[in-house]
Amino acid sequence: MFVHPDAAEVRAVAASLGIRLSTEECELYRGLLVAQLQALDDFVQSRAYREVAPPVTFECREPGHRPHDSEDPFNAWTWKCWIEGADEGLLAGRTVSFKDHISVAGIPLTFGSFAMDGFIPDFDASVVTRVLAAGGTITGKNVMNGFVGGFGFDGERGDYGIPLNPHDPTRVPGGSSSGSAVAVAAGEVDIAFGGDQGGSIRMPAAWCGILGLKPTFGLISHFGIGFGYEHTIDFTGPMARNVEDLAVALEAVAGTDGLDPRQGRDVPERLPVLGTLDRGVDGVRVGVLDEGFIDVDPDVERCVQDAIACLEAEGAVVSRISIPEHIAAPRAANALMAEGSLAVLNSGLFGALHKTYYPSSLIAAVNRLWAHDLDLFRPRAKFGYVLAEFSRRNFRGRVYAKAQNLRPTFIGAYDRALHRVDVLVMPTSPTIAPVRGQPSSYLDGVRADIVGRNSFAKNTKPFNYTGHPALAVPCGRSDGLPVSMQLVGRSFDDGLLLQVARAYERAVGWTVLSQ
Repeated sequence: MFVHPDAAEVRAVAASLGIRLSTEECELYRGLLVAQLQALDDFVQSRAYREVAPPVTFECREPGHRPHDSEDPFNAWTWKCWIEGADEGLLAGRTVSFKDHISVAGIPLTFGSFAMDGFIPDFDASVVTRVLAAGGTITGKNVMNGFVGGFGFDGERGDYGIPLNPHDPTRVPGGSSSGSAVAVAAGEVDIAFGGDQGGSIRMPAAWCGILGLKPTFGLISHFGIGFGYEHTIDFTGPMARNVEDLAVALEAVAGTDGLDPRQGRDVPERLPVLGTLDRGVDGVRVGVLDEGFIDVDPDVERCVQDAIACLEAEGAVVSRISIPEHIAAPRAANALMAEGSLAVLNSGLFGALHKTYYPSSLIAAVNRLWAHDLDLFRPRAKFGYVLAEFSRRNFRGRVYAKAQNLRPTFIGAYDRALHRVDVLVMPTSPTIAPVRGQPSSYLDGVRADIVGRNSFAKNTKPFNYTGHPALAVPCGRSDGLPVSMQLVGRSFDDGLLLQVARAYERAVGWTVLSQ
């Protein structure tokens, strides 16, 4: 059903679009609108044709439950369940969880917001379908900060509480895939899939002492996963305690699915990585990125340099390399994010203009939230939307256009460097996990949330913009807290990053909670 607009409402809606209508025009429009809205209502209500959704596999599913405190000591879970996949496959015997912006049919989907309470999707994201087909057992959904997560790296905001860093509960776990990293680091799940719009897999992986992969753009389908800021910088990827689990997860889910319109012709049908995992690093050219070490804590730099020395001892050919564009890349990404987030808000969570399946019930639920409850969002998100609107009004789309048009320039800068070396290395985060913030007042808290900790993402955000694969690897400790190095490679050379990480893992024999 729809509400019949009166003339005043027609005039107000038109004015909001910059259209001025006379009194006579308003009456004319109103009559025509009612007729057209009736036709649209007939279309929506009609049962003559059935919307064909992607099939839900392994339909024998228990509803699961919201865990009690005793089941969830680190507050890593929004929901616990037990969904068994195929009897055999790459992930057989392994448990898997998902950040709560990933759809699992029959299991609540909250996007980290109480406003979505009660919504249960009727379809699986592609990563869920492939995990089950590969024999994985799904054990639940993980806490995230901010609606859809794309609003910060600290892991300190969210309606479902704050996950605790297993290494020190007074420190932030990183975000927005905070619960995913915490659950993996605490040994509560083997593999978790997170989301990354600027470092939201790699930052919590770094601060929780685990591995986290932001794959090549398009390599893992984003179908059935909520977008944060901007579709062209959004990724999903696995997190794990060891390289083998990470590689198995990647090989199980990577490749085209025909449902994610962002996947171009360059995306392979599958990506075998296990066959090369143990080749070592003899002769692999490792480039130490000068710009990646600017304003890095001395202990962090020491740990990363020690890891580089270890790779060199294993046979890697190490050299220093400079990419000046690395310093400017976050600013270009930020320019893209502002208006991109507003475009997502205006077009709906899954966008428009693509030939794919649109989950109508989920789109409607999110649109209701966005239409009435934006005040429930954290300050950074609200400020970002306001900034984007002023940017659009003042610059008429030039900011967004320039940020998109400059992307090949930055991609080319990294590609030229990756022609001289095989892998780039730098710290994932310039610091260890910071102490949780304690604002002195409400406005101080608002300001702190808006300003955020963007400096922590200066080495992660560039590769959301360029699409290169980037892997966070634990490489030591400072004051008892994990330090992480980031490996970056050529597009679709994700397997080489895992190969290098595996060589390092074997050389030092690290374990997540005892290194």
